[in-house]
Amino acid sequence: MSQVTQRHADELAQGAQTLGVALSPLQQEQLLAYLALLIKWNKAYNLTAVRNPDEMVSRHLLDSLSVVPFVAQYGDNWLDVGSGGGMPGIPLAILFPERRFTLLDSNGKKTRFLTQVKLELKLANLEVIHSRVEEFRPQVPFSGICSRAFSSLQDFTDWTRHLGNGDTHWLAMKGVQPDDELQALPADFRLQSCDVLKVPGCQGQRHLLILRRSV
Repeated sequence: MSQVTQRHADELAQGAQTLGVALSPLQQEQLLAYLALLIKWNKAYNLTAVRNPDEMVSRHLLDSLSVVPFVAQYGDNWLDVGSGGGMPGIPLAILFPERRFTLLDSNGKKTRFLTQVKLELKLANLEVIHSRVEEFRPQVPFSGICSRAFSSLQDFTDWTRHLGNGDTHWLAMKGVQPDDELQALPADFRLQSCDVLKVPGCQGQRHLLILRRSV
């Protein structure tokens, strides 16, 4: 029997409503199917440190959905760097089927999982790349580059500088506001905004930092 229960479905639906994110029945179904795969594969592949399925709706699904209003504003070709178990890239790909999402990770186990999710959920707008970010060379710059608990802001911007341009928005999902990291931002990057994310069911602070590059 699946470890995804009606309680998880209700928590997802209510949490999305609180966030102001409208989910179609198909999107709700896909997000729960993704959660089921995450729970199943996590036992063997160590995709996330969150072991308890009851914590995964808020800490993974709703946390990813909290950036939907920002992603909606910034173009249709996105990169999720260090995607790991697929957050926020897979929930975002489900929410925006008309946009392209590339999920990049250097860990082969994790990219195998992401490829399985793409196949099972039939996410035609999703591409999985197994590579170190420094070695990845896309054909065109991304309109948006996001990361969640990936690295320091300095490393995030240094490693992905070549993947964007002056029109690109860099979205870094963080816990507490990382003032020390902001001080260490490379000279060609600036902070556009720092937004507090209120994630239903999540304890502790969540912030979204939006960065731009001067080319």
